[in-house]
Amino acid sequence: MSRLATPTLETERFILRPLERGDAAALFPTFADPEQMRYWSRGPFESEEELSDWFCDKDWNGRSWVVVAKSGGPALARLVASPEGDGVSQIGYLVVRDQQGQGIAGETLPALIGHLFAVEGNRRIWADTDPDNIRSNRLLEKLGFTMERRLKASWRTHIGVRDSFIWGLSASDWAAR
Repeated sequence: MSRLATPTLETERFILRPLERGDAAALFPTFADPEQMRYWSRGPFESEEELSDWFCDKDWNGRSWVVVAKSGGPALARLVASPEGDGVSQIGYLVVRDQQGQGIAGETLPALIGHLFAVEGNRRIWADTDPDNIRSNRLLEKLGFTMERRLKASWRTHIGVRDSFIWGLSASDWAAR
């Protein structure tokens, strides 16, 4: 499967642009924080170099965006979309620690989701969250996702064996919003 381009997208306050190796500096404090990485499938990163190498993993077929303010400045969040078959993508996101609660994900994820449906022709988008990640689960529900299934003991992570919530959103449900 050929890799899709990572287009630049805009919202009222933000620009979503392709992630660059140098963005690791702004994102590292959050990706190194054990509390921020609590619900990830891997533990905190040990160095900026480790994080930037992970961002540039050539074996991963997904795409990464960073969110920056239109007025400029460092990366405020990372959004990802990973193809999961014909017309299906998985999304993920993390807002930097000191910017959480500012509505960044709530404003930028709809731009990414809209692009995946309207421009790239996806028919389904899904996300996988830890059941205890209340903020992320609320955001997905607010965006119109439906919690489709709880997978018991689906991940062995740095904090132990964890369940997963699988959230789904169809193109027709998105269009009907």
